[in-house]
Amino acid sequence: MTESPSVEAAWRSHRPYLVNLAYQMLGDVGEAEDVAQEAFLRLSRADLDGIDDVRGWLTVVAGRLCLDQLRSARAKHEYPGDIESSEPRRSSEPDPADRVTLDDEVRSAMLELLRRLSPGERVSFVLHDVFGMPFDEIAETVGRPVGTCRQLARRARNKFTAAAPRLAEVAETEHQLVTERFITACANGDLEALTAVLDPTVWGVGTILGEAAPPQQVNHGPDEVGRNLLRYLGQGATLVTGPVGEPVLLAFAQRRLFAVIVLTIRSNLVCKIEASVDPTAAARSQ
Repeated sequence: MTESPSVEAAWRSHRPYLVNLAYQMLGDVGEAEDVAQEAFLRLSRADLDGIDDVRGWLTVVAGRLCLDQLRSARAKHEYPGDIESSEPRRSSEPDPADRVTLDDEVRSAMLELLRRLSPGERVSFVLHDVFGMPFDEIAETVGRPVGTCRQLARRARNKFTAAAPRLAEVAETEHQLVTERFITACANGDLEALTAVLDPTVWGVGTILGEAAPPQQVNHGPDEVGRNLLRYLGQGATLVTGPVGEPVLLAFAQRRLFAVIVLTIRSNLVCKIEASVDPTAAARSQ
């Protein structure tokens, strides 16, 4: 995406955010990447001089693309986000998501709840409750009155509360901002930006999954932790936040999950990182 310096700068600054935004609505990293690609393609064809807020413009475009996709899937009685549903499971090679130390039942329940929301409910809820977009901007994206968008988000929130109160707690604004900076720095391979979001006392522990796995790798300090993170997450990896409300990041390579990262955040900085990595996942996807 190098049609102009302005578009290239926007790509570096906003693409990780846009992929994450689309992932929260669609539940599929490949579809989220496609939405981001299409949004930037439209940006490259637009008059940038007439766009005051590029990030806001991209958010509206991506939101509409996700809404169209959700409506299309609903019309076909399909649910987006069924990860690799068309591929048979290999009993000898379980998916890394089945082996990491996470509450998989919570994650599955969250995805199922998202699928059961109407397209309007899902888009309104994600844009407002997760990404903090005001309802007047959401109305522009959804194509419905502001009051209707408020009702859609409220209905979605009530469904979450009724189905599983624990899942209704979305990430605090502080956590959302920190994780966004973390994701963007990793996506751009920017060590300086990454260390800026790490606490001076940060430490990280990495667990390699699989048979005959090596001992856990522990790193201390922003520079050591940052360099080690970029070895795994800075070259072609796609990072998104986990299902709405969960304090985890999911890392994909070739659209296959290969790592789950849990961040501990204090005072707007990451003070602890716990990663579970399946180094064979990317190879199996090729």
